[in-house]
This record gives sequence, structure tokens and C-alpha cells, in this order.
Amino acid sequence: MNRAAVAECFRRFENANPEPRGELEHRNAFELLIAVILSAQATDKGVNRATAPLFAIANSPEAILALGLDGLTTYIRSIGLYPTKAKNILATCQQLIEHFNSTVPETRAELETLPGVGRKTANVVLNIAFGQPTMGVDTHVFRVANRTGMAIGKTPLAVETRLMQVIPTEFMRHAHHWLILHGRYTCTARSPHCGTCPIADLCATRRKTP
Repeated sequence: MNRAAVAECFRRFENANPEPRGELEHRNAFELLIAVILSAQATDKGVNRATAPLFAIANSPEAILALGLDGLTTYIRSIGLYPTKAKNILATCQQLIEHFNSTVPETRAELETLPGVGRKTANVVLNIAFGQPTMGVDTHVFRVANRTGMAIGKTPLAVETRLMQVIPTEFMRHAHHWLILHGRYTCTARSPHCGTCPIADLCATRRKTP
């Protein structure tokens, strides 16, 4: 897919959904950070079910630390990989208190020093919480980018790098959301809904799918 086609894809995404929003429920940058850590290999709906009661009683690094491992586990037990995630969240809260004055840092390098925070998580937080033009490549973004031909790559970093090169600047603020939503509801993994896809005529694999 050439740059002009990529730009047209995002024009259509914008026309259909001018202000896309992530589906992880949060009220501030800290809640978002915790929710994104929990979302690895879990659904947003599942994370929201767990974090609603958690954030009602603990939505700061100090409050979550006060819960301790057993207390935190009680809230997130329904989420996959919860033992590791619980330990990472507690360690992250400790580091936020000790090194960042209990606030979420606004650079990728600083975010990636936190336990459980990789490049994708950092990019999502920077984009949603701080409005930075970053691209978090999850399974949906990776699939859509490769399948449509927007950005061919064998690794998330390769796809991220290419997307950052080809997506016009004016679309970067919401590009991450548009791609995730497109992959979640239209360009699904097993049975993509090509008949209702707004960019089907631009897609590199349109003719190969039902």
C-alpha cells in the first residue's frame, strides 16, 4: 500500500469516527498505566471488570501498595497471568513513589524502567494519557498493518517504525485507536468482515478473503 492509499485509509477512519477512544476505562494516567499492564493477553472488558472495584478503593501508587500482594490479587485474579502482573504492579507503584513523585512519567525511556512496562505499553500510555503521536503495536495493529499492506513487518517494532513513516502527521494522534478498533471489530483474525470494511478497495489482501 503506497502512502497515498494509507492517507486515504485514515481519512475514511476519521470520517467514520472523528474522536476514537480506547476501551480501557480510566480516569487518570495512573489508572491507565495499571489497566494497560493488566491488559496483556487479556480483553479490555475483562480488565474493566477487575479495575472498576479496584480503582474505587485504590487509584494511587500508595493505595495499591497498601493493599499488598494478597489484597491486589483479590481484585485481579480473573485476569490472565495475574500473579506476575500483581508483582509488577506493586513494584511499579514503589518505583513511581520513589523516583517519580507518585506521578506517571511522560517519556518512553522513563516508562520502560517500570516493571511490566514494555515499549507497547509505554506507547499506549504516552498516546492516550499525554496526547503524544506514538504507535502502540498490539496483535490487532500488527495484523491490520500486515494484512492491509500498510506496514509489512515481522516484528512489532518493524511494524511500528513503518507505520510512523507512512501515516500522515495529522492522523497520528488517533491512528493507534483507529487501527485497534478496525482490527477488533472489522479486520478480525479468523473471519475479516471485508464486505463492510471501509477500506476494502485499498487493502492488499481484499481479493483473498471472503
